[in-house]
Amino acid sequence: MDNRTLTSTLIAAVAALISSPAWASYAIYVGKNLTSDGSVFIGGTGDEPSSHWLEIVPRKNHTAGETISVGVTKEANYPGELIEIPQVPVTAKYITMNYSEFLGFPAPLTNGGLNEYGVAARDVWSPSRQDLAKMTPNPQHGLNYSDLSRIAMERAHTAREAVEIVGQLIDKYGYSTYGGNSHMFADSQEGWVLIDFAGGKGLWIAERLGPNDIRMSYPGYILEIPLDFQKHPEKYRGSSNFISFAVEQGWYDPGSGKPFNVNDVYQEGKGRSESVKIFEERLRQKAAAAKISLRDFLDTIRDPLASADWNGYGQVAHLRQAESRPDLHVLWVAATGSVTTPFVPYWIGVDRVRPEFGKHRYLSHKESERFLYRDFEIQEASRFAYVTFKRLMYYTCDKPSKFLPEVTEALRAFENQSISQTAAVEAKAAKLFSIGEAEMARDTLTNYSSQRAMDALDLGDALLGSIEARHRLLYGYRAPVGTEMSGYGHPPAVSVHCRDRQE
Repeated sequence: MDNRTLTSTLIAAVAALISSPAWASYAIYVGKNLTSDGSVFIGGTGDEPSSHWLEIVPRKNHTAGETISVGVTKEANYPGELIEIPQVPVTAKYITMNYSEFLGFPAPLTNGGLNEYGVAARDVWSPSRQDLAKMTPNPQHGLNYSDLSRIAMERAHTAREAVEIVGQLIDKYGYSTYGGNSHMFADSQEGWVLIDFAGGKGLWIAERLGPNDIRMSYPGYILEIPLDFQKHPEKYRGSSNFISFAVEQGWYDPGSGKPFNVNDVYQEGKGRSESVKIFEERLRQKAAAAKISLRDFLDTIRDPLASADWNGYGQVAHLRQAESRPDLHVLWVAATGSVTTPFVPYWIGVDRVRPEFGKHRYLSHKESERFLYRDFEIQEASRFAYVTFKRLMYYTCDKPSKFLPEVTEALRAFENQSISQTAAVEAKAAKLFSIGEAEMARDTLTNYSSQRAMDALDLGDALLGSIEARHRLLYGYRAPVGTEMSGYGHPPAVSVHCRDRQE
């Protein structure tokens, strides 16, 4: 696709992005042969309107017979009942962004993150065809998307094992849907896309992403697969009824000679969206020219075509080939939409999160109905990064042609400084680990991430103060004319985004 074609499809892509469902999310994978240092990149965002907070979940031992509650409640759009399933004896340490609200899905919720084994996960919408979704039983039972993402982080040693774990859980306990979903898993060798379908039929399919692949899920998609995909486990995994159920329903005729296209048969049949084509092609062009660096990938996740108010956060996992020490696996995290928020590195060895980036009451489930406990008094008294960067976003995106270039310049400069400093931080920590000073090594990582997070928040405050003052002087106060502050979805005419538009 040449630049002229890319430009001609941009308008359609913008419309597709900002008219998508209320909770969508996206993920991008780049294989190791296409990156400047031989790493795998996986990044994206969770698109939810509720409160978000960074959490480092420690490695835990569990007692025999311990269970976990999974599924959805009767308040979900496809009503369900919670069930209990067994917990494993040991769960891994992982870093995640939790969030507090999705109707009928018990909080806290997660879209994945990065675990101590170097497995990263993203969770992305992937709507099933309507006549399949209508088959969903009432009440439905089984694990929901967040349950599967969290359990993958707790248990998977590789991306392939994450697929096996999720598939086995769906096969055994079922899947509770909101209409269809997908997961993207990756480690330093490969990635996988797994789609779990609505309907209560236990349908799921997964496809491997290799070292030369680039894939954007928006929504999650898989196209043609062989009818005997189960004979090719190195490339595909799926439920035993995946082909036969489609044949039984008359959705696919094996005698037609046509390939089995997952998107055509079980989804909406739209294939790759225009926005996906643009992002994938841009990355392929970059890889062909000079290969893709961490700097390039952070810029991709920040692109205003995808990053906006509906992003709850931004994440980039830098999955390096030679990384043998679990503590040095690193996840770059933006506290809210990265279009106006800097990425900060967090290693698995980090053992705490600054209160400014932890859980607050703002937009949290049920908090408007209750009074604060003293236990949370000091954390709630702290600044909340999520609010600071949202305010910066709203001022910036109101006049993006005026303010976005300077915000982007500052964020990139801040991140470039972080990128240049992390090698020395990791070298110091690695040396401390090698001489048996694990506690000092983890303190080194924790102190840097904590300080960098506060530096990021200070930068956000400085940008906010400057842009707020100039916005008011140049443009004055713009009072709302409507009575509704918010709505479901993000329709183009009223949603907040940072792309140029008619003033």
